[in-house]
Amino acid sequence: MRTRPVALAALAAVALVAPAAPAAAAPHESSPIDAILARMTLPQKVGQLFTAYVYGNDANTPSPADAAMNRRQYGVDTPAEVVQKYHLGGVVYFAWTNSLQNPRQIATLSNGLQAASSGVPLTISTDQEHGVVSRMPAPATQFPGGMALGAGRNPADAYRTGRVTGTELRAVGINQAWAPVADVNVNPANPVIGVRSFGSDPGLVAALTASQVLGFQHGANTSAAAKHFPGHGDTATDSHTGLPVISHSREEWRRVDAPPFRAAIAAGVDAIMSAHIVVPALDPAGDPATLSRPIITGLLRGELGYRGVIVTDSLEMAAVRQKYGDDRVPVLALKAGVDMLLMPQNMQVAYDSVLGAVASGELTEARVDESVRRILTLKQKHGLLTWTPVDPATAERSVGSPEHLRVAQAVTDHTVTAVRNDAGLLPWSGAGEKILVTGWNSSATNNVAALAGALGATPLVTNLPDDQKIAEAVAAASTRDLTVVLTNRAGDTTVTDPGARQQKLVKALVATGRPVVVVAVRDPYDLAYLPGVSTYLATYGYTGVSMRSLARVLRGDAPPRGRLPVAIPGLYPYGHGLSW
Repeated sequence: MRTRPVALAALAAVALVAPAAPAAAAPHESSPIDAILARMTLPQKVGQLFTAYVYGNDANTPSPADAAMNRRQYGVDTPAEVVQKYHLGGVVYFAWTNSLQNPRQIATLSNGLQAASSGVPLTISTDQEHGVVSRMPAPATQFPGGMALGAGRNPADAYRTGRVTGTELRAVGINQAWAPVADVNVNPANPVIGVRSFGSDPGLVAALTASQVLGFQHGANTSAAAKHFPGHGDTATDSHTGLPVISHSREEWRRVDAPPFRAAIAAGVDAIMSAHIVVPALDPAGDPATLSRPIITGLLRGELGYRGVIVTDSLEMAAVRQKYGDDRVPVLALKAGVDMLLMPQNMQVAYDSVLGAVASGELTEARVDESVRRILTLKQKHGLLTWTPVDPATAERSVGSPEHLRVAQAVTDHTVTAVRNDAGLLPWSGAGEKILVTGWNSSATNNVAALAGALGATPLVTNLPDDQKIAEAVAAASTRDLTVVLTNRAGDTTVTDPGARQQKLVKALVATGRPVVVVAVRDPYDLAYLPGVSTYLATYGYTGVSMRSLARVLRGDAPPRGRLPVAIPGLYPYGHGLSW
């Protein structure tokens, strides 16, 4: 196997940009941790195992609507009271909980929650993968997501992404990132991972996973979590809504799925997140990996030798709740070997079930202590056992700083991939000629307008167009010298685009005979569903930074540097990419 060389190569690739890793304390040598454990009650220990979300933009004065949500979910009004009621070990932030509005607000919320914690400071976390999963709002620096970094092939870029992201998270009091994604995306139809993955090659994914772990942890003192073990890259089912079954043999798992996790472990990753997937070759019992002792303890702890924190994916997801009730899931996860329980469906039920399992003897207090010790060790490693408030004014200066934005643009400039240029349209050098930018648009990033602005073009948003909108786009294209049409998962006619409207739009535009460039702004596989397209690029994302890089490539101000980190089945192999 090449997993060890891959891990070492990943570490070597960032040696020039990563400071030396601090030596980790052996678990039972830490007297501060022993002292904390000795004074904790069992309810406090059990609380340390849980990470939950809370509603409100302030720890003590949420809006009436957020207070009502907290009351319905937890029986108390404020985020601070939720933390205190359950002795929470961690809190996770989302936009829909109103936790993430702007740097000053986030920093103030973090300070308030930490002040409410009883004796042991919190891990405060969020999903900041970048690309399609990016929780921090503007003005936070936006990087391209995993598959774009895979196209760039540069471990140093993965490191810089982790370092800058971690620095901005720490500035607002977030000390734990649920990133990077270590899944190897070998299934083009994967509905839940896709462009979140670095690619389909285990060696590439391993190298970039290790580099990003180092960027977060050593570059920014922010805890990282590699996800989703044992590997979520070959599924056609979304674990948020169903229970995926992975058909990989044990040998395939070792060859395809395991290398990125081995590399993350070699890089010293603080946490590994489990997947709610069934892998019969790894555990024939049919339990999701999160609840599987053969997978969590046997493989991750045993075969891979991992000694850090194991965290569940969200326990609200359908896949982990399909076979067992909400009172059993947390207990079974702990029995499997998990340490941290993320977002239980019913906090009171989950909390009581763990306490009840200890009371009945199904779990021992020593087993709880084992997980609490790992969590406290993670907190100690990042200086969280002696918490200091963050400065909201400093947060405002750090988040989205000019230097961070320059790094993000430089990284993104390495990722745009030119796949096909059969008509020789690109680079487009027509000075003063009229350009139309149309197609799919995100209301969050306004990518059509962003690209049009960068090109000096006319924007026309069509999204999933009806016949009238297609006719409008065709009429506009017939009076332009060039049309750039953006697509998003145009081949997914089950969920994303049930009427295949994007395919119809592209066909109609190509039929005009006018120059057309198609750009996939999410999955690069769209070309397989778009016959007749002679010019095709992939950006793997649709944020402003990706649109600016795309505009430079289209104009010839920069060459396309990306190479496909996955194959486009039947058309182009892994590693293909043009330049000019």
